Amino acid sequence: MSLDPQKMDAGQRQQIMSTVQQQLAIQMAQELLQKLSDKCFKACIQKPGGTLSSSEQKCISQCSDRYMEAWNIVSRAYGERIKREQNRH
Repeated sequence: MSLDPQKMDAGQRQQIMSTVQQQLAIQMAQELLQKLSDKCFKACIQKPGGTLSSSEQKCISQCSDRYMEAWNIVSRAYGERIKREQNRH
């Protein structure tokens, strides 16, 4: 298979696009988890140790829930905006 887009058929281009989209989704998920971990750790863990106290566990759970909820809202809004932009063209 040639990597020259002009020499690829539609199926090959679609396969490459699908692979790239999957890789981007994985990268975004990893970045989301890293940011969530960093933010919630800083907000909830006062004294790092071998175990988490019940209050730290609760804080991390609530922080994670809020972060994911906010991320989902932003993602939906962004997706809707992209659709609107595509419909204009």
